[in-house]
Amino acid sequence: VQLVESGGGLVQPGGSLRLSCEATGLSFSNYAMGWFRRAPGKEREFVCAMSRSGGSTRHADSVKGRFTISRDNAKNTVYLQMNSLKPEDTADYYCAAGLTYGINDNNFYYWGVGTQVTVSS
Repeated sequence: VQLVESGGGLVQPGGSLRLSCEATGLSFSNYAMGWFRRAPGKEREFVCAMSRSGGSTRHADSVKGRFTISRDNAKNTVYLQMNSLKPEDTADYYCAAGLTYGINDNNFYYWGVGTQVTVSS
């Protein structure tokens, strides 16, 4: 199983980025997908997650209204659209696959290696 994130980079405050995570080696539509992040010097934290069908989502309060998770089961890919980015969104972002779309990282079995997002002027 491999999860590969892409789309990170440097963006100014107020800007947008879209992260992608392509999964291989698993039956993608059978897995809930999530995004987590780890800011420098901090613990990894939940960002958002989506059910297997894509019909249900959860978002951390800190990103509600700004970040949107989506998935394309035909492409084995999950996305994270990030708008109105703030400096405090700077972190390494990780996608993960699991059987439930809970907020705890122990709900997820497979993890990507991460992509770096830096929000700075």
